[in-house]
Amino acid sequence: MKRALALSLILAFTVLFSFGAAAAANTLNGAGATFPYPVYSAWAYDYNKVTGVKLNYQSIGSGGGQRQITERTVDFGASDAPLDPAKLDELKLYQFPAVIGGVVPVVNIPGIKAGQLRLDAATLCKVLLGNIKYWDDGDLKALNRGLKLPHEEITVVHRSDGSGTTAIFTTYLSGAYPEWKDKVGSGKAVKWPTGIGGKGNEGVANYVKRVNNSIGYVEFAYAKQNKLAYVLLKNAAGNFVEPSFDNFKDAAATGDFDPDKNFYLWLTDAPGKNAWPIAGATFILLAREKTEANKRVVKFYDWAFKNGDATAEKLVYVPLPASLKDKIRAYWKDKGI
Repeated sequence: MKRALALSLILAFTVLFSFGAAAAANTLNGAGATFPYPVYSAWAYDYNKVTGVKLNYQSIGSGGGQRQITERTVDFGASDAPLDPAKLDELKLYQFPAVIGGVVPVVNIPGIKAGQLRLDAATLCKVLLGNIKYWDDGDLKALNRGLKLPHEEITVVHRSDGSGTTAIFTTYLSGAYPEWKDKVGSGKAVKWPTGIGGKGNEGVANYVKRVNNSIGYVEFAYAKQNKLAYVLLKNAAGNFVEPSFDNFKDAAATGDFDPDKNFYLWLTDAPGKNAWPIAGATFILLAREKTEANKRVVKFYDWAFKNGDATAEKLVYVPLPASLKDKIRAYWKDKGI
């Protein structure tokens, strides 16, 4: 009797263990950047229908994604801020880009529509530093002749969490305006001189929607989905350009992603005639020792590279060029994943 009970318990444990192992093999856990969350979710939905594999992705910001993969609590981390080769070696991580997008200043000024307000880097920085306090300031009026700007105080909305979107945005500001570099600098989290903080792209978008006379920055997909008024920016070529699919492509076309540097690259202030100046790739981070998990993650992204371009474009992301996808596949092979 006791022996039969023991055998039954062993059998039950074996079944449960096998079920748990199978469930784990059919689930991918990732965390990180809010920037690519819409496209990763759409890809995951389609991939699940085809393969039965489920992707759980926590949209917690790039800082959280880097932390969780460093602590080995997820199968992959996601970050809009690339890690340099030395840091990747220190943390024993691999890195590759997944998709390209753009960071967009957005405003909520009653009567001002998308694409009407023009900004250059210096004026944008003065607003974010708190040096320009009202929308009808002389510097803003000089860039926007004929546009009726109100004498209303500006509310700056920024990210409150560690964010790759912030890293891309502040890298652009630091490169374009020395006073910003000296006083604030760049990174996933900076000490903002003024304004209110929102968590994630979602939080910033929601604040800008609710607060009149505000300005914030979000990934372009969030600007489109929330029908926020984007600004025109003066690019490195001296042209005022709008955030658009073609202008992100123009920026991406200048990028030299090098697999020997684990694809480390910023895409801010690209030199193209119509290049949107605050473009960036978003990256996937893998723990080097997690061979089996890495193979399953790579299988998902390889599927997305082959089948997900139309979905990415629909959500206003720029798919990686075919030549870059080939470089990434060679990188995976070289790393044995």
